[in-house]
Amino acid sequence: MNNIEAQKIIDRIDSMPLYLHAYAFHLNMRKERILPDDLLEIARKHHLTGAKIHVEDGETKALKTMSDAQLEAFGQKAKEYNLDLKIETSSSAANAIDEAVHIALKTRASSIRFYPRYEGHLQDVLKKVKADIQYIKETYEHTGLKFVIEQHEDLKSHELNQLVEDADFPNFSLLFDFGNMFNANELPLEAFDKMKGNITQVHMKDAVRLPEGKGFGHKASLSGEGEVPFKELVKQLICLGDEKPQVISFGLEEEVDYYAPAFRFDDEGDNPWIPYRGASETPMPTEGLDARLEKEMTDAMNQLTFVRNIAEELKQEAQAILNK
Repeated sequence: MNNIEAQKIIDRIDSMPLYLHAYAFHLNMRKERILPDDLLEIARKHHLTGAKIHVEDGETKALKTMSDAQLEAFGQKAKEYNLDLKIETSSSAANAIDEAVHIALKTRASSIRFYPRYEGHLQDVLKKVKADIQYIKETYEHTGLKFVIEQHEDLKSHELNQLVEDADFPNFSLLFDFGNMFNANELPLEAFDKMKGNITQVHMKDAVRLPEGKGFGHKASLSGEGEVPFKELVKQLICLGDEKPQVISFGLEEEVDYYAPAFRFDDEGDNPWIPYRGASETPMPTEGLDARLEKEMTDAMNQLTFVRNIAEELKQEAQAILNK
């Protein structure tokens, strides 16, 4: 840590924008034990900046099932709790974006996360994604909503960064996930380095790499127990931006047992085949369900403590450097 970084840490760490992420409660939400309203209560209780919620989280009680009046009431509750809302969808296709935008506008959310899930040769996939981005820009730029594309296991960091650079769309940027680059055959710090100019949002988690052919899958772990350089990433992300913080959202996305296969490989060539992938899902236990659901909630809260402890460590290290 140098003096410039140390000063940024001191100036920014206490107001680090932490967001509850619905995926940390994925199993509970699939069983409807936790619903979108509950996420607002949890975020408020723990003094978080906001909540990140997928349109399908909560199954029959999800945001996508709500009437306009219900969505407006949900947004009003978030406003009364002083919580920012960020909406997520698992596609870049027009119909999914239209649905997410409708929900975002009705709830007065500030941004939408998406990621592409196309099958095909890489260059064809990139063309489709570029067309989707232009649709978003032409249709929704006037709304003021921010849009982020997440690196989600199949596209590499430089490919995603180029999509943002080419879009000429000021409200469009990158969401950096702490582990998803493993599946694209990259490591966290090198992926960060290629994306850092356009990262505005983050999903924090830990994971271990799983060798698969000449690539890697990943399995998510408890934060602090995987292969992600968690503290170093937090430090570098906090320090992005000179005049003001570049990263506006750190999502608490503990997702123990989540698995994703390898998508990119050492020997893939320059136009590899990208296989179709479903939306993210963690396997539901076949037995001991109640205990697993309880553990998921405990893990989510423990991650918040873990991240706040890291923030405190960084603050103390920064103070020591500035006091030299």
